[in-house]
Amino acid sequence: MRQFLVLTCLATLTAMPAFAQPADLAADLGKPLTAEQFDARTQGRTITYSAQGQPYGTEQYKPGHKVIWAFTDSECKEGDWFQSNQYICFDYGDYAPLQCWTFYDSPQGLVAKFRGDPASEPLVSLSESQDPLSCQGPDLGV
Repeated sequence: MRQFLVLTCLATLTAMPAFAQPADLAADLGKPLTAEQFDARTQGRTITYSAQGQPYGTEQYKPGHKVIWAFTDSECKEGDWFQSNQYICFDYGDYAPLQCWTFYDSPQGLVAKFRGDPASEPLVSLSESQDPLSCQGPDLGV
């Protein structure tokens, strides 16, 4: 029995690095994207993000740091983005408080970590397109 416990402990310790904490994910991704890198990576694209493997929302990135965002099955909201230190911040006016994220370009796609909540699960790009975001209402998603 004692030998079984020792082997179980060793197996657990060996497996631990595979279970990296969400806070450690950003450290493995390298440096956050700058505004110039983020703009070059996103402009002209519509990116759908997932959280914990489930669709979360979609954002269309337009010239001049303009964006259109929609949570999955929600109406679209127009906004702007800008860089603040290492963060890319999104301003959607009265729709939502300022949203700031660190973005990383990874082999899995674009990864976003929310400012002020290092333990939160990151958003990961699920799909990318050059098609506009399909929105209800005039002049949205075009």
